[in-house]
This record gives sequence, C-alpha cells and structure tokens, in this order.
Amino acid sequence: MNILLLYPEFPDTFWSFKHALKFVKKKASLPPLGLLTVASMLPPAWQRRLVDLNVRKLLGEDLAWADIVFISAMAVQQDSAREVIARCKAAGLPVVAGGPLFTTGYAEFPEVDYFVLNEAELTLPRFIADLENGVPERYYTANEFPALDCTPVPEWTLLDMKQYASMAIQFSRGCPYRCDFCNVTTLFGHKIRTKTSSQIIAELEGLRRHGWQDSVFFVDDNFIAHRAYLKKELLPALIEWRKSKGVTNKFYTECSINLADDAELMELMVNAGFNQVFIGIETPEVTALQACGKQHNTSRDMLDNVRRIQNAGIEVQGGFIVGFDSDTPSIFQKQIEFIQKSGIVTAMVGILQALPGTKLYERLKNEGRLLPHSSGDNADSNTNIVPMMDPEILRKGYREMMNHLYAPKYYYQRIRTLLEEYRVPQLKSRFRMSQFMAFMRSTVMLGVIGRERFQYWKMLAWTAVNRQQALPLAVTLAIYGHHFRKVCALHLKERQHRSI
Repeated sequence: MNILLLYPEFPDTFWSFKHALKFVKKKASLPPLGLLTVASMLPPAWQRRLVDLNVRKLLGEDLAWADIVFISAMAVQQDSAREVIARCKAAGLPVVAGGPLFTTGYAEFPEVDYFVLNEAELTLPRFIADLENGVPERYYTANEFPALDCTPVPEWTLLDMKQYASMAIQFSRGCPYRCDFCNVTTLFGHKIRTKTSSQIIAELEGLRRHGWQDSVFFVDDNFIAHRAYLKKELLPALIEWRKSKGVTNKFYTECSINLADDAELMELMVNAGFNQVFIGIETPEVTALQACGKQHNTSRDMLDNVRRIQNAGIEVQGGFIVGFDSDTPSIFQKQIEFIQKSGIVTAMVGILQALPGTKLYERLKNEGRLLPHSSGDNADSNTNIVPMMDPEILRKGYREMMNHLYAPKYYYQRIRTLLEEYRVPQLKSRFRMSQFMAFMRSTVMLGVIGRERFQYWKMLAWTAVNRQQALPLAVTLAIYGHHFRKVCALHLKERQHRSI
C-alpha cells in the first residue's frame, strides 16, 4: 500500500518566519514531526511518501502514486487543509485525518473518510488493524493518555532536511497547569509523560547520522515540568552525548517562568546546549493572570525572572495576550513597557481567542460571547470572542501596540537590552556558511535598503565593541525583526481590506 503523508501550508504568520527564511535560503522553519512519527508506526511493507506543502507543491504524480492519504494539521493550517482534502477527494483518494485541528474540529470536515484522533500511539494501531481487515471505522478516539516509552524514532529519511531551518523532537507531553485559554491539557492531559533519555539520544543520533548539525526544537509545551528527571537523567545524558560526539547543535524549547527559580537547572540546560526558551508570560496584570488560572506567574517579579534566565545564558522569547475580561485600554501601554524593559525581542502578542475544548471556550459559549470563526492565528488582530472592552478600542490598541513594538527604533532597543543582560554560553560551535551568507544578505536588505538601516548599523557597531560573541544572535534578531514587520503590515492591510 502506498501512503501519501500530507502537511498543509502555513499562512504568513508570526511563527512562520517566512520572510526571515529567505535570508538563509530555507523554505520552512520546522518539519512535520507528527507525520514523521506516524510514518514510523506504519507497517514496514507500506510505502511512504511525505509532501510538506511548505517545502514543495503537491503534484499530480503524487496523487496518482498514492492509495490513501494521511493528513495532519494545526488550526492555523485549516484553509490549506481544506484545499488539500478537496484535491485528494477529487482524485478519488480516501483521506485519513489526525492532529490538533481534527481532534477538536472533526465535525467541520465531513469530506474526510477516517479520523484517527487523540494520540496516535493508541488510535493508529486500531485503525491499521481494521484497515488491513477491510473493516475500517470512521472515528478512532481515546480517553487515555499513552506512555511514551514505546514511541518510535521519527522517519527522518522522508525529509529533504536542507529545506528546513531547524529540526524538532519531543521529550514530554502534558502540562500540570490549568490556564483556561490553553488547549494543551485538552489534547495531552495534566500528567507529565516523558520519553527516556535513551530515546531522546536515539532521535538526536538519527538526525546526526543524516548530517543535521543545526538547531533542534524540543516541542514540549513545558519542558521543565518533570525537573527531577531532567536534572538526574536527560540533561546529564545530553551533556555527555555532546562531549563524546563533538556535537555543536543548539537546542530551544518552551517552559514556564519558574525556570528562573532553579539556577542548577538553568546551568544544566545551558551546558546541554539550550540557548533559548519561549515562556507564556501573557500579561503583567495580576488580576487577569488569576482569572485565567495562571497563578504560577503571580507573586513573582517577572521582569527580574526574565533577566535571571537571560543572565544564565538563555534567551527568553515571550507570549503575551490582550483582551482579558479585566483589561482596560491602559493594558496596551503596560504591555509595551514590560516588553521593552524585559529585553524580550521576540514578543508574540495576540488578542485572546477561545480554543475548542478549553474552559474559556465553554464559559464564553454559555455566556453567548463566542463568534463563529477562529483563524487559529492568535497574532492576526482577530478574535472569536466578544470582548468586555469595546471591540474597536481593542483592535485599535492592539494594532498600535504591535506597530510600536516592531518599529525599528523600539525593536533595536530591545535587542540591545537583551544583549546587555544575556551571557553567551561557552559551547563548542562551528562556522556555518549559511550564517555568513545570511549576514551578507542582511547588510543589503536591512543595512542599505531597509528603513531601519541606521538602527541596524548602530546595533552591529555596539555589539562588535561590547558583545562580540553575541554578533550572530544580533544579526539573527535583526532578520527576525524584518519578518515581524512584514507580518504586522500584512495583517493591518488585511484588516483594512475587510473593513472596506
């Protein structure tokens, strides 16, 4: 049987890095990890072919080759998913769908033949057995959450790795917290389940054998949730692996703000190769944090916590939200001040959205405050919520805040604030021609053509004198800023078009 694994295209969003990828001549920031893992779970006799629409087009010969199509997607990919499904059905192919988009929204895709939902370790074997016996059912779901010690190494051979800026692996699933707007626990539960250190090393070794030497994203929603195992097992194993193999890969992940409370953990992470974390800070307003169930962000000085993490050698990226019920028009300036003071250069700010399956969704549904559609992009100035704040004030304040944060003057100020606080880890590295070429392209695009050219050269000169080891990071962040401004401008244009 020929299995065609399809990954829909991402729109031009904050995290797509589409405009930044051009500087390094890559087509996508990350590979479709879920589909690669599913591919490893299929019967060995089945032939597999992956088409990531972020990397190449779906061709007629792909559809002619296939016997059945597997598609996985997130909510932000929904428009591309619909187009791909329609094309597959027109070609007479049965479609199997799974992943976050379909697990919470399968009712919106009546044309899909089979839904393999929740976690594939439980539902995929049942579907495969029924399919081979000729009696497949339409829905496969699970109420339990599987252990991860039998999850296979992703099928890296399906990838054209040179098209990607980074690779991805997963250590854990689940989150102990109860943020009412987050669907992580809906999908993966509260109990933390982890792979073993040997599994993680095996996945990294698979990447190394295929020649991958660049960054790797640990896609965990809260990497530090099982601290004891990290400190005793995984991080020491990663440190030893790096030393024994001469590895130069850098790692990045997501975690909670209380990473700042554990100096030993931060030191181990840095020594293991981690140089960046994304943290959901959400808001400096304690009332909003308490109301949404994010108590672990309260009763602490978050600005000090961010500095502590940066001082340890880990760059902090941050997620922020406006549009909580308790927010007033003053929230926009408060968010700006916090972000500027923190030196969080990559600050993803979105208007609150209610995701299906969350406590927030159910509450607002009961209150009659849900709008019919969510784009899945929480940074496109849209929301599926009827906010307590006047909607026009919310949208106007959000647009002005984003234009301020990513205006060259303030963006480059944040880069300098970060570099003043950030301690560059003393880890083995290697010269990368792609990095040098990205710098050369940036000197033209940003330093000559771009309207930020004054700030660009001023920042590079300051960094060269005061933080020479951080020059690669400074250039990378300058390139990110180019992407963020493009996305902000695109969303503003789309909003004006809809208004007309």
